[in-house]
Amino acid sequence: MVGTFWAFVPAIVAIVLALVSKQVYVSLFIGILTGALMYTGGNPLQALGTLYTAMSDAIGGNAPILVFLVVLGIFVILMQKSGGSRAYGDWARKKISSKSGALAATAGLGCLIFVDDYFNCLTVGSVMRPVTDKFKVSHSKLAWIIDSTAAPICIIAPISSWAAAVSGQLDGNGFTVFIQTIPFNVYAILTIIMVFAFCFLKLDFGKMKKNELIAESTGDLNAGETDLPTDEDTSIISNPNGKVRHLIIPVIILIACCVGGMIYSGFFYDWETYTYGTAVQSANVIEAFANCDAGTSLAIGSTVALVLVMIYYMATKTISFKEITDSFTQGFKTMVPAILILTFAWTISSIMGAKGGYLDAKAFVEANMAAIPATVTAFFPAIFFVLACGIAFATGTSWGTFGVLVPVAVAILGGSGTQVFLTVSATLGGAVFGDHVSPISDTTILSSTGGNCNHLDHVRTQLPYAGLIAGIAFVSYIVAGFMTSFGSLVTCLVMWAVALAIFAAVVIIMKVKKK
Repeated sequence: MVGTFWAFVPAIVAIVLALVSKQVYVSLFIGILTGALMYTGGNPLQALGTLYTAMSDAIGGNAPILVFLVVLGIFVILMQKSGGSRAYGDWARKKISSKSGALAATAGLGCLIFVDDYFNCLTVGSVMRPVTDKFKVSHSKLAWIIDSTAAPICIIAPISSWAAAVSGQLDGNGFTVFIQTIPFNVYAILTIIMVFAFCFLKLDFGKMKKNELIAESTGDLNAGETDLPTDEDTSIISNPNGKVRHLIIPVIILIACCVGGMIYSGFFYDWETYTYGTAVQSANVIEAFANCDAGTSLAIGSTVALVLVMIYYMATKTISFKEITDSFTQGFKTMVPAILILTFAWTISSIMGAKGGYLDAKAFVEANMAAIPATVTAFFPAIFFVLACGIAFATGTSWGTFGVLVPVAVAILGGSGTQVFLTVSATLGGAVFGDHVSPISDTTILSSTGGNCNHLDHVRTQLPYAGLIAGIAFVSYIVAGFMTSFGSLVTCLVMWAVALAIFAAVVIIMKVKKK
């Protein structure tokens, strides 16, 4: 079973059970246990030992991310207590006069926070939810906007944790190659275009449209769904004298410290050996981003930011020291559901061997990709896009997906050229799509958390939207694959002409049907 298609069975079991039973935690645990039983030959005691060993390894490697989530939870509570969230909501209600404006402002903030998708999901949700709630935006719509401006903006942002992760998978000057893939990333860029187009044109379809109608007519922003990831703590008393700056300044401090944490770790710390001062081979800020450990950087940056914000609130007499310390446990509690699902999602990915080990799904993918004949290279962008979609959906990890497929694509096609840039970009876009529609994806989980939306409801409502853009991207990559001999510029122009023409046709049809 190791290194075969059977490695994907744990994810299949977890996803099917989650969709049928709507019990995410139990489904994920059963999926993990299934993988452990397969790995140990059906021995239940050894399987439990393997399960908890894999879980321990997954938590150990991702502990900084968990710290980051807890600190963000504390930030949300502090901003509530300071009165900053309420003041911002009051200000935004006066400045934003329409539902479309509230949605566009949410999407705009999502595009501005491009450093990291985890940070994006939770920050945008906590800041903009009071505003969108005023205009009766369903939480599933909010979660979709959060998710659609998190990974898609990070994967095309030169300075982000995603850029660093992709650059590390490429030989030579990986960052330069990454920059050249950006214009070809149809899925990511078109997803962002769709968000703004649908916000301004007031377009919805499928279950999302139903949820929006329920929210508008009844005020039930969760459309009857329960089992929400985070419920607002109504016992929290906010400062009646809170100002907008009590929200804006902490957010700016948090962004600045997280960016600073990435630069610091990229310049001065070797996270492979945990040795201070050995990563000074970074010649500039861009290289520092490529060399940083995103999780550790975010943990360091958010911790420093928390200390500074505590000092700021106490110095301005906005919140007392006791209220601040009480916020620690309150903030942690708001993140428990997300932490639990993330732990299970990381563990199932580990058991499957998305990056090697245990059932070794990575070996299966590499072996089968190497068997593809070179005569079909024109279809490589579309093929890699579909493969990335499937693997990311099954494993719940976009980073693990392009970590497997990008080196394979480069090895088969060579290190440079239009075909390489196009295929790598298609892989990155496919990985983001699979990540978007997977119930076991960490960013999907965090988007549900940020939007205070039932997790499976977010998956169901987002799937048609993401699927539409994925279909357009697939057709575009088929056309572009035959244009690479004309050079990068012509290939890119033709690809986008096809993509935008199809998207425009879909929008026109939807507008006509709406009328």
